[in-house]
This record gives sequence, structure tokens and C-alpha cells, in this order.
Amino acid sequence: MEKLEILTASAKYDVACTSSGSDRKGQAGSLGNTTAMGICHSFAADGRCISLLKVLMTNACVYDCAYCINRKSNPARRAAFTPEEIADLTMQFYRRNYIEGLFLSSGIMRNPDYTTEQLIAALELLRNVYHFNGYIHVKAIPGADDALLSRLGLLADRMSVNIELPSQASLGVLAPDKSKVSILKPMGLIKNRITENRSDIVKYNHAPRFAPAGQSTQMIVGASPDTDYQILNLTEGLYKKYSLKRVFFSAYTPVIEDSLLPSLDTKPPLLREHRLYQADWLLRFYGFQASELLDEAVPNFNPLLDPKCSWAINHREQFPVEINRAPYEMLLRVPGIGVRSAQRIIKARRAGALDFHALKKLGVVLKRAQFFIICKGKPLEGLRVSEHTLLRSLMSGQQLAPFLPQQYEQMTLFDDQYLAALPSAPATTATAATGVAGTGGLSGFELKEGAEA
Repeated sequence: MEKLEILTASAKYDVACTSSGSDRKGQAGSLGNTTAMGICHSFAADGRCISLLKVLMTNACVYDCAYCINRKSNPARRAAFTPEEIADLTMQFYRRNYIEGLFLSSGIMRNPDYTTEQLIAALELLRNVYHFNGYIHVKAIPGADDALLSRLGLLADRMSVNIELPSQASLGVLAPDKSKVSILKPMGLIKNRITENRSDIVKYNHAPRFAPAGQSTQMIVGASPDTDYQILNLTEGLYKKYSLKRVFFSAYTPVIEDSLLPSLDTKPPLLREHRLYQADWLLRFYGFQASELLDEAVPNFNPLLDPKCSWAINHREQFPVEINRAPYEMLLRVPGIGVRSAQRIIKARRAGALDFHALKKLGVVLKRAQFFIICKGKPLEGLRVSEHTLLRSLMSGQQLAPFLPQQYEQMTLFDDQYLAALPSAPATTATAATGVAGTGGLSGFELKEGAEA
């Protein structure tokens, strides 16, 4: 049990299947504890929430990454599971219906190859001896031999290689044992093996599947001075070049005193993490490009507005949108209209012209959308548009209150101090029009077309 306590606690800072930064402890008379370790939650392709045993093979590591609680120089309690113990533990939890799968990572024991061999041994026991057919997410170790990574991918449903930091400069300062080549190379290998495996499955019915749930990665937010623009540009590049299923963002939680890192009393930048997840959603499902959301002139998201609303305010020349004629792609850019409501609008307007009452029934959030749309050539009756009215409708004081300085808790969010923080429309429009931010490069990890991954 001591091993399990140590190695589940050491794994909790990896957010590739869960949220980060919450430290609410259990209370008498209440159920649940956000600081509990060991079991995390992920979501299946059909939307089901599944429980995973989240654990490290070992928290001993030969690397000395400044931001990591498991770094070599940190005087922490160390422990290690054998492959047999990992397999047995997983099966015991599964048989008791505690979990439906396994999330397995590890510190670097001896070297990347030896560590990967231990991971393979554990998964081979689960798959071939215990015939475990549940979900397995495993961390690929940068620097491991290609043949070992290929074997690992045939045993796991999903693989992930954590970039951790969004620029080569930050990586060199905070994680000198790692390099962009060692991180991007296994990503390229996994992508190629997944592509090859799809061809094999077409030819051979019983061909083994290689990481059928794809690959993902994680970036730490707030441990380095990198901007949201750098993070989002890299995210876009990773999706395009390596076909990642998901990029996760982890608000840095200070756990180690180091002059290179934020002080221990620094709060995790949870709102910034949230804005990056919203922007990631816009890239994946709404047809936005990173260069439309941020650029070198405005490199960080406004904490008081979600990225879609901020873009709409800075591109008022594209609005209002006529709901009954606008193409699907433009509907997606209207604040308050999501993917499902846009699809419903396209379907419903075939039967007749829509009005604002109909839009509300279709799931459109009129509180936000009303400023950017018209129906049958007319705006919402009685709508009064002013800067303060617009911003008041787009911001949520209740959601933002925990993140604002305490002295402003009883005051309006619309003081000049906060209004001044909003990016000006002309500057953002101009920089976006000239393409300052580029087209989804790999930021500090840039690779030339055709370069070896």
C-alpha cells in the first residue's frame, strides 16, 4: 500500500486524462476528495466516462527537470513497481469494479530503453497472461529505441509523448536532459505506425492494432515565460503534423522551490489554462486558426473574455450574421452558437425562416448571440448595443470572481482598469489581416517540411 500511495501521488500532476490544480480536501459529512490519487477519469469515443488506475511504474528518475516533483535532486520518497505488481494491481482493481482501464507512466529508470522494456513487460502480462481487454493509456519514453516503441504501441490503446514546455529555450533552461528531437521523433514514429497499421487492417482482418485511440501530449502552462500565442501556435502545428488526438494543458502547480520557477505561494494559472482549452476547442471543431486568435502584437488571451467572444468583438465588421442565410462555417463563429446548435439551425431553416424565439429552442445562447445576429433582416426587438452592454453580456462575473483580486469582489467588472485590458479591435484586425502570427508553425519546435521527425 505504501508503494501505491507514493506512485499514485507522483502521477497526479500528469493531466492527460484529468483536470489539474484543484486542492479541495474532503470534509466531514461530505463525499468526494479532489486530492485523492490513484483513480482518474477519461472519456470514451461514445461519451462514456471511464475510470482509470493512474500510476507510475517508478518515481525514481535519472533526469533533473526543474518543474518535476520526481526530479533526481528532489529528496522525495522513492518506490518502484515490478511488471508483475502492475499487472496484478490492475487486475485486482478491475475485478472489484474500481476501474475500467489503466493509465501507466514512469520516471526514467537507468535509461529510456530499460524503462520502456519494463512498461512492455507489464502490458504483455496484462494482455497475454491475464487477457485484459480494457483501455490502456501508456506514456512513450522519449529517447527509447524505435523497435521498443513499436512493441509498446501494439499493447496500448493510446500513447502519449509529453512535450511539457512549448519552446526550445524553456526546455533548455528547465529540462536540460531533454531535447526537441528526442520528443518529436517518437511522435513522428507513432503517427507513421498508426498510418501503416490502418493499411494492414484493411488487408488483414486479424492484424494487431497499433494505438487505435491515437496519441496525445501535454504542455505545462505558467512554469516558463512562453506566451499563449507560442503555446497555441505549437498546438496547431502538432495537430497538423503529427495528427494528435488531443493536446492537454496543465496549469503549473509549484511543488519545488527553484529560482528558475514561480515561487511556492504562486497560484496555478487555472483561468489561463481554461482559455487555452477553449482556444484548442476552436481549433479542433470550429475552423479557427491560431493566427486568427492571437498574434505577436496580442500574444496572450484576455482573462475576462473567452477567445471566441474576444475574436468576435475585434472583428465586428463581419457581423451581424443573417441566421437564415449564413453558411455553417460562419455560424460557428458567432458567440453563443456551438457545433450542435449550428447543425440544428442548418437543418431547421430548410423548413422555413427562423426567428429569435426559434433560435432559443434550438439551443442558441441568445445572451451572447443577440449582438452578432439578425433574423429575417432585423435585430432582436428592443436590443440596445453599447460597449458596456456588450461586455456585460459576454462576461460572467460569478465565474470570474474567484480569479479577481479580493478588493474588487463587490465592484463591477467594468471598471476602466478591466476595460483597458481588452485588446483594441483595430490593432488585432490589422495584425490578423497581415498574417503576423503565421500559419500554425511549431513555435520553438519548428521543423522544416520533410525534415526527419
